Amino acid sequence: MAIHYHCRHCGMKIGMIDQVSVEAERLGLNKLTDEERHEMITYNENGDLHIKSICEDCQESLQKNPEYYQNDFLIH
Repeated sequence: MAIHYHCRHCGMKIGMIDQVSVEAERLGLNKLTDEERHEMITYNENGDLHIKSICEDCQESLQKNPEYYQNDFLIH
């Protein structure tokens, strides 16, 4: 099982954890609400997790331009 992190705003791959077993608590997934989990986490048929997060570039853009929160996708 691998865990893939992608930016929810631009789609850029942020990183990957390639381990057979990782506890949800170590990843902080236990702190998410059910709604957040449903929105941020998807599973592949092979058991891989895909987690939507935010990359540094998008975070910086959003901090400088809060009106960008209205957009579903950012290009940078």
